[in-house]
Amino acid sequence: MTSLRMLGLAVALVSSAAAAQQGGNAISKLTISLGTATPGGGFPLYGDAFAKALNDADAGLAIVTRNTKGSNENIPLLEQGELDLGLVAGEPAYQAFMGIDRPKTRLKILTAIFSSPGLFVVRADSPYRSIRDLVGQTVVFGAKGSGLPIMSRYMLDGLGLQQDQDFKAIYLDRAGDGPAMVQDGRAAALWGAGIGWPGFAAMAKAPGGARFIAPSAEEIAQVRAKHGFLKALTVPAGSYAGQDAAIDSIGSWSFVLVRETLPDDVAYRLAKTLHGAEAALCRTLAQACETTAANTVAAAPDLALIHPGVMRYLKVIGVAK
Repeated sequence: MTSLRMLGLAVALVSSAAAAQQGGNAISKLTISLGTATPGGGFPLYGDAFAKALNDADAGLAIVTRNTKGSNENIPLLEQGELDLGLVAGEPAYQAFMGIDRPKTRLKILTAIFSSPGLFVVRADSPYRSIRDLVGQTVVFGAKGSGLPIMSRYMLDGLGLQQDQDFKAIYLDRAGDGPAMVQDGRAAALWGAGIGWPGFAAMAKAPGGARFIAPSAEEIAQVRAKHGFLKALTVPAGSYAGQDAAIDSIGSWSFVLVRETLPDDVAYRLAKTLHGAEAALCRTLAQACETTAANTVAAAPDLALIHPGVMRYLKVIGVAK
């Protein structure tokens, strides 16, 4: 079955059956699958914008998005050859690259997509104002299989807290269900990450508004002393309705990962098309403004983890040596 799946992907990449009519001429399409996450989260929003920007920039590309359970499903689907590209949060990517609780992955990076500073959000009238205040409370930590609960687990561990013991942790089947649970009182807080994250936007725009809870400067230092791969990141003022001041926190970069067998020329073509579409992607989605060739080089844990075809292009444009 694996051989048949790989054969099917090869056929799709080399001689895709899809074709477009433009000016009376048939244009062969290179069809590429992109795994995102459950509806209502940040990855499907980004994935749709990413696919549209690249498809618009290259008439011969047909990037097709696919809803999955998120990072923890995208990684094995990529390894099994059932996806060409997959959106993966920083923590699951780090664990896969380092071989933590699993064999080291052979997947490669196409691009860094955006930084993800982690935050809790509560209703504006909530009595909770610090992470410690939330101990013992019901907290929605994100969708099952997504990277969000992994990020929070590392962050809380750095503070000496255990996610499933010190909180009444909820994990969702659909990422979009979280805000309503906080708004109607079923949960005290929602954990999320990033700029333009749909869960935060929904909370901030809800009647009564919302308030964000981040680790203090001392807590950020404490977490990073134990988990140095987490980076100090900032949510700029005005990123969400009613958020008048910048919020310092910690988090990671998310990536588009590619299956190991993606041909070098295809990876080069995707990198070149994406570089040319950076401005269009930024206009479509604010958080996608961080999707740049330069950020890919800066965010990669090791340049050897970037796909060779992508590295060849990055060297051509001078952002990598």
